[in-house]
Amino acid sequence: MTYGDAIAIGREAVFVALVAAAPVLILSMVVGLVISLFQAVTQIQEPTLAFIPKIVVSALALLFFGPFILAMLTDFGSRVFSNIPNFVK
Repeated sequence: MTYGDAIAIGREAVFVALVAAAPVLILSMVVGLVISLFQAVTQIQEPTLAFIPKIVVSALALLFFGPFILAMLTDFGSRVFSNIPNFVK
């Protein structure tokens, strides 16, 4: 295994992690922004108001995007494990 192979695996691992986490993080961020705007407009300063909608949206995003995330992670894992004999040389 060369340094280039290790860097390629690391780069692909970071990319897969970013793409796998992106749907949940983006939806949670959008919901948090909407709730923050709502709190600013109505002057409701309840700190716990944003938690429940974010948790619900995160759970729904995981349910909806779960198969996609699982497919990406298993595909990456199977490619890494199938290439182990090539890396050992």
